[in-house]
Amino acid sequence: MFELPSVDNNTLLFPSFMSTAAIEFSGVRKSYGGKPVVNDLSFCVKTGECFGLLGPNGAGKSTIARMVLGMAMPDGGTITVLGEPVPIRARRARARIGVVPQFDNLEPGFTVRENLIVFGRYFGMTTAEIEAAIPSLLEFAHLETKSHARVTELSGGMKRALTIARALINDPQLLVMDEPTTGLDPHARHLIWERLRSLLTKGKTILLTTHFMEEAERLCDQLCVIEDGCKLVEGTPQGLVQKQIGTEVLEVYGGKPHELRSLLAPYGPRTEVSGETLFCYASDLEQIRVPLRELSGLRVLQRPANLEDVFLRLTGREIRE
Repeated sequence: MFELPSVDNNTLLFPSFMSTAAIEFSGVRKSYGGKPVVNDLSFCVKTGECFGLLGPNGAGKSTIARMVLGMAMPDGGTITVLGEPVPIRARRARARIGVVPQFDNLEPGFTVRENLIVFGRYFGMTTAEIEAAIPSLLEFAHLETKSHARVTELSGGMKRALTIARALINDPQLLVMDEPTTGLDPHARHLIWERLRSLLTKGKTILLTTHFMEEAERLCDQLCVIEDGCKLVEGTPQGLVQKQIGTEVLEVYGGKPHELRSLLAPYGPRTEVSGETLFCYASDLEQIRVPLRELSGLRVLQRPANLEDVFLRLTGREIRE
């Protein structure tokens, strides 16, 4: 996870540089204790898109987000954020960035409204500017009736919505979100996704770190799949699934997966084993079903391919941890 960075109010006075890219990484490297955490990473986030960093815990996602904010110094390579070289001019860039950390760090003793006011002051906004922004932020978070409720009275989904609304107080161009729906139930998660999609329609740029496949598929225009700080593949969610897997997957439960793998080898499918499950990828899955029908005690499921299959195919393991 990462914490909210400090902002020098004077940086709000500097003009910004125009760029068609919101974030550019080129050959970026970062190590801790001699262990590479980010390894020769390059990617470009276009203005107005949601760019997802997808990978398991420990893949380097949060470190990348910290480097975007100038909170971690790269060992090599170059980083540009909103036209500013980072970390040299990170403060100027941060004045136009909203940050949503992995875990809520709201002031529990303050009301919803007071949390927004305090954060607005953090950006050097005047009282009039903050008061003008609050109604639309409360509406965005669906917290109009909770304006004077303390944070301790809010549900997990409400707290998360407030954290996102708070990140919008300065009308940022770029939102950096670290696992924004971690710990939420499915209903609250879908509500947050709805709010994030509304931000994208308004032209905001989002850098999203996540290990939720459905979240990446629903929100991201582009994905960079990473493991151990290295980029495995990059592309649109649908494009990655089509290129790496195809359209359909056969899951086989029961029996001994490694023996089943050998049995199916003559039929030429790509196969992966994860736990007690055998995953089969082939253009003609019906052909694979034929030898399986002769075996008892098996359960076979055919379903559309997804990003989980992409990660399993690339790394030999599922992303869930």
